[in-house]
Amino acid sequence: MAEACVLSESTDGVLRLTLNRPDKLNALNRQTLTELHAAFDRARTDSSARVVVITGAGSKAFIAGADISELAGLTPVEALEFSRFGQALMTRIERLGKPVIAAVNGFALGGGMELAMACHLRVASATSKWGQPEITLGVPPGFGGTQRLARLAGRAVALDLCLTGRTIDAERALALGIVHSVHSPDQLGAAVDVLAAQLAASAPHALRGILDAILIGSEGGLDVGLDYESSAFAVCVSTGDMREGTSAFLERRKPAFTGC
Repeated sequence: MAEACVLSESTDGVLRLTLNRPDKLNALNRQTLTELHAAFDRARTDSSARVVVITGAGSKAFIAGADISELAGLTPVEALEFSRFGQALMTRIERLGKPVIAAVNGFALGGGMELAMACHLRVASATSKWGQPEITLGVPPGFGGTQRLARLAGRAVALDLCLTGRTIDAERALALGIVHSVHSPDQLGAAVDVLAAQLAASAPHALRGILDAILIGSEGGLDVGLDYESSAFAVCVSTGDMREGTSAFLERRKPAFTGC
């Protein structure tokens, strides 16, 4: 039986997924993609998992791209299916309905950058490197890189990184809005833990409402986005968590959200 490519651990409402191919710099092969699909499918229905953190094993790489040894033998039909399989994973992550944090501890290249961009928050090591180098292999990005990078950082940045294949450091990624925060390698884990704990203690319905309004509502124009927002607001007003939150505020105490 093949060794698991994705390790999982759940504590205090935080599901931690670790890409476990350090000898291959955590490159995305088909087995890894399949295991990630399954992991995020379980996370979607697991009420105890309020936040997901994903990172790479070892100190060198978050994910250094797709597994080139698999890519090299693909036919055009197989390549189309492989691209769509990867894109479906990225959409599954983005549309999970729960916050997903990418703890980027090294190279985030190609499929690694694409996966990180599908996450809702990206917390990076100061030594991390970012890029879409697929052009050097004679192909464009295939897991959504052209689309999410343009939406995150603008068309000019997407054209620059995708056409040249150059890599950028964490500070440049931060300045471009690709990364949310940068930390020294020895402080990355602690910074991610603080952020994950904060989100895990928040009201799940409100978190989902924010994610849907921003990620889905904003794609359809202002009127559609406003409708998503008001619908999410109305749903959350009917929850026990809303009553707990308002009561806690009036009573000057910390709320205890249960997801009800």
